[in-house]
Amino acid sequence: MIFDPNSTPSQFGQPVGRRRLLLGAGAGAIATMMARPAGAVVRLDVTQGNVQPMPIALPDFVAGTPTEADTARNVTAIITGNLQRSGLFAPINPQAFTDKITNSDAVPRFADWRVINAQALVTGRITKQGDGRLKAEFRLWDVFAGQQLDGKQYFTTPDNWRRIAHIISDQIYERLTGEKGYFDSRIVFVDETGPKDHRVKRLAIMDQDGAGVRYLTRGDDLVLTPRFNPTTQEITYMSYGQGDPRVYLLNIETGQREIVGNFPGMTFAPRFSPDGQRVIMSLQQGANSNLFVMDLRSKQTTRLTDTPAIDTSPCYSPDGSRICFESDRGGTQQIYVMPAAGGPAQRISFGEGQHSTPVWSPRGDYIAFTGQARGQFSIGILKPDGSGERVLVESFHNEGPTFAPNGRVLMYFSDPGKGPSLYTIDITGRNQLKVPTPSYASDPAWSPLLSY
Repeated sequence: MIFDPNSTPSQFGQPVGRRRLLLGAGAGAIATMMARPAGAVVRLDVTQGNVQPMPIALPDFVAGTPTEADTARNVTAIITGNLQRSGLFAPINPQAFTDKITNSDAVPRFADWRVINAQALVTGRITKQGDGRLKAEFRLWDVFAGQQLDGKQYFTTPDNWRRIAHIISDQIYERLTGEKGYFDSRIVFVDETGPKDHRVKRLAIMDQDGAGVRYLTRGDDLVLTPRFNPTTQEITYMSYGQGDPRVYLLNIETGQREIVGNFPGMTFAPRFSPDGQRVIMSLQQGANSNLFVMDLRSKQTTRLTDTPAIDTSPCYSPDGSRICFESDRGGTQQIYVMPAAGGPAQRISFGEGQHSTPVWSPRGDYIAFTGQARGQFSIGILKPDGSGERVLVESFHNEGPTFAPNGRVLMYFSDPGKGPSLYTIDITGRNQLKVPTPSYASDPAWSPLLSY
């Protein structure tokens, strides 16, 4: 549970496993200190193509006792890292700070932060409660207006401090940009180890910043193309354990796995519908493949296309009304859009070369794709009507784009020849970053936000 002093407490989705957040008694103790004033002026305009990162000061959170000092520093470091990696914020070097925050409840000396050009300031405190829970508080300040923009407090188990840091990062990001954050989310990917001609591939999951890696499969079978359910912490993936590819549903929290079915000729795992009740897929029949949708409850399958072409890689629009997919019906691999129930398809990609693996943004404004032209692979985006096509990154081999929950960042994998690695890039084409993983990594899939 999360408490916002500017509103009444509300019930979020059911907490899961050790990642549970709890609201404790006395949560309103700082409510009167934390009202959000009207007319605050600091705001980052992210609608422009070339955003100047906002200078922001993030002094270490205050520790309630010396035993919480390490946790307080670690929480601050994670928030700083999240905001910096977004490319929208420029955390100021702590060595430049002229004011030391010792009381997170006190109004800061804004003049000391203006002199180092901080536009925003984050203060916070970490304390251990009598019942063993961890309490985390933060305040976000507009330095030049001398006003508080936001303030919240959280209660959780001590081992959940990392997620608290991600949630606070999202709150800061949203308050300063007007967009939802994406830090309280996870990545499922294919972990690859061993020599190139005998790779062991395991499904793995980690926080979006590369921390907390754990493995979901043992590596006995080849696994490919995990896909997230937009509504739950559940994925589909393909496994080649016994000949024909099998599609599995896996609950990440419980580890419960079930077979969706055996699908000869399938090359990509299905994708979920926005409500999580159906999956859409391509199935090969002879020399061609067509699109099908399956109801996960009844396992009933409905055919959507019937052409002599190869139709594959379908993906729903966020409202569920349309699908995008790739097809060679025009002679080369290109992207098409059609109604979700089937019907006439419209080609939308007309740029250089081939276009494949389309995926719709959660915001609905763009479709990302893998491009191939002149011996190079690119990651690009275009609008659902086919306009505004742009290449974001191009190199020897890039593939498999997946959107962050807020639609601002893409993750993909790139393989220069030695082995694949994961990268992120902003939809403006800026801020390309390598994502740390224990070994080679491919086929990323970005989860929805966890803080529901």
